[in-house]
Amino acid sequence: MKKEAVIFLAEGFEEVEALAVVDVLRRAGAVVRMVSVSGKKYVTGSHQICVQADEVFGEKTYEEADVVILPGGMPGTLHLKAHEGVRSVVKRAAKEKVVAAICAAPTVLADMGLLEGKEATCYPGMEKDMCKAVCREEKVVQSGNIITGRGLGTAIDFALKLTEVLFGREQEEKVRETIVYSAQE
Repeated sequence: MKKEAVIFLAEGFEEVEALAVVDVLRRAGAVVRMVSVSGKKYVTGSHQICVQADEVFGEKTYEEADVVILPGGMPGTLHLKAHEGVRSVVKRAAKEKVVAAICAAPTVLADMGLLEGKEATCYPGMEKDMCKAVCREEKVVQSGNIITGRGLGTAIDFALKLTEVLFGREQEEKVRETIVYSAQE
């Protein structure tokens, strides 16, 4: 069975956090849709790398996605937080799908009340914006159907956790081997 992921890209997103996740999930066999929330297909990241999204927000629906992903980066996170369409999709997905956010983006989930009483991680220094989340310093934290990652340096770990959740441990191990990745190094 095909698994589908949607990742929202806003002007100023963290490029590695987004593209590492897209790459790893596609290697695992997921259909990953990169969706621009900036009104145009080309989105410039926080380090001036321009990426062509697969679609612009609103061109398709998102209910069929198994996971909704928010990359961090500034000011990308602020744009995601202010985008009512993204907030609506995330809120619906949080009821029965997987929602994932990395770096500063977990603050979007916190702002929506989705992390209240849940364990989560975020970029160091952003804890003050995590509202009532139980903040951890781990690379990746899963609390129910919500997965959070600490930052760019943990993007592969974050992507592999999503792979495990969507496809199981065996597929995660295959992808880990394919990309020659060992968390112990």
